[in-house]
Amino acid sequence: MNCISVLQTCLRKMEPDQKHLLKGYNLLLYFAGSMIMNAPTDECIIDFWISGRLIKLPVTSSNPRFLKAASSLRDSCTDKNRCKHLMSDDFFRLFEISGAPLAPAYASVYLAKQKGNGKYVENVRDFYKAYGWRSRFHEKIAEDHLGIELLFLTRLVEKYLILEDEPCRSEMKKEICRFIDQHLLTWVPSWNNDIQEYSQTYCYKGIGTLIHASIEDLHGILS
Repeated sequence: MNCISVLQTCLRKMEPDQKHLLKGYNLLLYFAGSMIMNAPTDECIIDFWISGRLIKLPVTSSNPRFLKAASSLRDSCTDKNRCKHLMSDDFFRLFEISGAPLAPAYASVYLAKQKGNGKYVENVRDFYKAYGWRSRFHEKIAEDHLGIELLFLTRLVEKYLILEDEPCRSEMKKEICRFIDQHLLTWVPSWNNDIQEYSQTYCYKGIGTLIHASIEDLHGILS
């Protein structure tokens, strides 16, 4: 976490830029979350890979995990047609719940064997309810899906960005870190390990590592 400490020090000196940094991480989480919730399409591959958007990410970080993710994504897709085919195969191997997914993006799968986590879905749902939030996918995708948890995290960051009262901002920082500690870092590292082991494309290896790194960075910035 030394690199995060350095980043925090820089942010204390450059507070006006913190909003831009957090907005950048939100963009990355929107992108990554959408890629694990939906099978890849020609449009997303053109928009994110072929257009070159992933060559220069909207934020920079000294986190080694983030640097690894950026490198994987930068070199992951050069041929649109081949990339679409490989990514589609990878998506269904890793995430398709109706089959036998190798890295299902559900917290309850990874926390099932941990003592005291029998009510995980209920607990994360209560966190959402405390902020009056319900995913627009609530009837299709369970609340403990990583894409849903990332979507909620971006909403918390958005709330933090519009707060002007310093005590409220301080409390929201704590809530964001609490959500990351209780509902993301408890299982995302294990999930990402499975992505690295079973993914056959650098696209999804990069996406898994990008999610893990971005969560770490947000926690480091706001804690």
